[in-house]
Amino acid sequence: MQAAKELERPLGHPAKPGRSPSSRVWRGRPLWLAFGALCLVAVSSAIALRDKPFRNPSASVTSTPETTGAEPPAPSVEAAAADPVAKKPASPSASPSIIHVDPEDAEKGNGVIIIRDPSAIGQDLRVAHLPDRALIEESETGPLPKRSADGRRPVDVYARPWSGTRGARVAIVVGGLGLSQTGTQEAIAKLPSEVTLAFAPQGNSIGRWMQAGRQKGHEILMQAPLEPFDYPNVNPGRNTLTLAATPEENIDNLHWTLSRTTNYTGIMNYMGARFVADPGAMSPVMAELGKRGLLYLDDGSTARSVAPELALKNRVPFAAGDAIIDGEQERGAILKKLDQLEATARAKGFAVGTGSAFDVTVDAVTSWVAEAKKRGIEIVPVSAVTIDPEKG
Repeated sequence: MQAAKELERPLGHPAKPGRSPSSRVWRGRPLWLAFGALCLVAVSSAIALRDKPFRNPSASVTSTPETTGAEPPAPSVEAAAADPVAKKPASPSASPSIIHVDPEDAEKGNGVIIIRDPSAIGQDLRVAHLPDRALIEESETGPLPKRSADGRRPVDVYARPWSGTRGARVAIVVGGLGLSQTGTQEAIAKLPSEVTLAFAPQGNSIGRWMQAGRQKGHEILMQAPLEPFDYPNVNPGRNTLTLAATPEENIDNLHWTLSRTTNYTGIMNYMGARFVADPGAMSPVMAELGKRGLLYLDDGSTARSVAPELALKNRVPFAAGDAIIDGEQERGAILKKLDQLEATARAKGFAVGTGSAFDVTVDAVTSWVAEAKKRGIEIVPVSAVTIDPEKG
């Protein structure tokens, strides 16, 4: 159209000034840009003012000390005993999932996947020294362990966690704690937490030492004095269980041992080569342990022990020692025994060694454990290597 007008204009006459269509378009465009900007601002404001925009209402976000720079609050006893688990939606979608911590829902198992670290299962060390009141029976001699009304056993509740893997495992039990205050303190301070501690009932301040051991992470046993050969010339000490005593008298003596402290998984014999070989003497003892949900560790000092058969009959978790590591109280001899335990564990999957809280034993065990871990040996509590009739 503009070209036609130019052709019709007389020669020699200049064109009249006017506005081209393109100039009109460009003059009106700032208005459209301003209107578009206002729309964008309005939409953005609406989104920003929404409650939790573009977030899943069920997801929770937890700040950490790393992100906030603040010190975390001290956990309560209830929170410390909780076992945090990670959860994600059961029905996956194309969009990313938000994983959050929700222990109560996870424990119910309502369509969630629970991820646990096996070594973290068990009582929190900050409360490990506190007895579970549901597992205590009050008696004239003191608190006795028992099964709870819902069936829980001390052997399970007070057990030290371990990985649950099938590698070579070694359990080491160091006994005689409580007899020497200085020796007991040093043993608890030096021994790796994976080592099981066994307390002599004749010891002093056992409750205090139990708390120290549990807070360090140790599993605990009580040592029951049983009649050896050549008794009473060889005497395990006060309240020894004997063949001459009636079953009721032996159970009373056993109760005295059991009531000396709390938070232990079971008992082991102290001496007792004659007692453990007699079915009539051992049967009531094993029945009592089974009723109360405790394990029994035989130190392996006699091949005539009837404990394995009676443990199975009375539903008692049972373990037998493979070697007494400090029969010869010399560092080199003890380390050699520990190496033999390692060989046994590699051959059959696990091994159990027992010893006493001599200074040389504590030092040798401490150094050997550190090296054995580097060789792939897992040091486990004695409860991890028991044969448990209730678990198959």
